[in-house]
Amino acid sequence: MTYRPYSEDELIMLSALQHYVYCPRQCALIHIEQVWSENIFTAEGRIMHDKADSNKFESRGNVRIDYSVPLRSLKLGLVGKADVVEFHRTDNGLWLPFPVEYKRGKPKRDNCDRVQLCAQAVCLEEMLNVSIPGGALFYGQTRRREDVVFDESLRTETAEIARKVHELISSGVTPKAEYAGKCDKCSLVELCMPKTCGKARSVRRYLMSMAEAE
Repeated sequence: MTYRPYSEDELIMLSALQHYVYCPRQCALIHIEQVWSENIFTAEGRIMHDKADSNKFESRGNVRIDYSVPLRSLKLGLVGKADVVEFHRTDNGLWLPFPVEYKRGKPKRDNCDRVQLCAQAVCLEEMLNVSIPGGALFYGQTRRREDVVFDESLRTETAEIARKVHELISSGVTPKAEYAGKCDKCSLVELCMPKTCGKARSVRRYLMSMAEAE
């Protein structure tokens, strides 16, 4: 796979990939318009991340666990942080990274979490000059890990999503709203107004019509 190297000034937040797969409009609201709102779901997720960030590292036999690990990739143009990276000692004495991402809910139908985790692996591979075959997602609702294999299909999808997010942020244009069931769990639902903005009129026009009606 070929990449167009990005400069330091072009780096975007790694978390934007997860936001984009979940909803391009959500991604634009957060990373273009700098809008954020917390609800019970994001609050629980933040608490889980804070717990993951509470220690710098620890060792358990042949596994060293590092918390809140800085990440960067010029291949994908990303910068961010991994909740947890386990380093597993191999038979030849080397340490193989194994990224673990913490999520508050349960496994999702789409690939948003797996894409985010794969992007973390690409960053680690670039930074440490290693090959990482897999990682894991830990879900707070099920209290179980889901192993993720970084196969060619997921790597290709991750690179493509990174490219699309760069294009979206560079355009400065927020996609129109399209209401779906998952909107009700989004912390931005009241600011996004998908049931209103999904119709053939803008938020500005809607607010003007409401003001005129008073």
